[in-house]
Amino acid sequence: MNEYGALHPAAQQGFEKEAQAYARGRPDYPQALSDWLQSPVGAGPGRQVADVGAGTGKFTALLARTGAQVTAVEPVDAMRAQIAALQLDGVRALPGTAQALPFADGALDAVVCAQAFHWFASREALDEFHRVLRPGGRLALVWNLRDESVDWVAALTAIITPHEGDAPRFHKGDWRHAFPHPGFGPLLEERFAHAHGGPPQQVIVDRFMSVSFIAALPEVQRNAVRRDIETLVATHPALRGQDTVRFPYTTLAFHCVRH
Repeated sequence: MNEYGALHPAAQQGFEKEAQAYARGRPDYPQALSDWLQSPVGAGPGRQVADVGAGTGKFTALLARTGAQVTAVEPVDAMRAQIAALQLDGVRALPGTAQALPFADGALDAVVCAQAFHWFASREALDEFHRVLRPGGRLALVWNLRDESVDWVAALTAIITPHEGDAPRFHKGDWRHAFPHPGFGPLLEERFAHAHGGPPQQVIVDRFMSVSFIAALPEVQRNAVRRDIETLVATHPALRGQDTVRFPYTTLAFHCVRH
């Protein structure tokens, strides 16, 4: 989404087309994040929490395990359908954007954005988060980042980066321009080591074909990217012939307090 609430074409087209690949290929989150969600974020029984830009519900499921009442807010219908298919107890999935959330003033104890804030990072979004959070409520931002110190991970990034265009990306750093915000305290950061294990088709091919700007490419270009990724998997010494691989990540977790 841009600063006015309209969904970026790469997100609208890519996530509609590859919602199932996203659900298969995206990593979950490290167990240590469960403790972080309870303290300092404060998710737990009796708490009202929104997962904004919830995608297919991978982070929504983790939030639900805290015992909080969770509302997943996701503008892309195909992604939201994946959340409904999970049938998570105590979770409802609603359409909406970060700039127009379906909550009353002060209704929430926490707003969480996982793999999403860079799409809608703006003063307008933070104003809306401030509106729906109670005083003392938490805003939490989470990203799984690929560990590009590993050569084959860096090679995968090199395959897709020429196609990213103007799509918002965490690594570009533009999301940080929304801070500081007068309604929130400073952003505090924690890091967690993580890895996504499974068949290469799932954790590499599906993972990268679900990247929004790759999924949104015309078919000929998208197929060429797939061939390059599959060639790397078939030829790289660390990947060739492997039934399972461990894709390394670092999970970055930020939180701040609503004044």
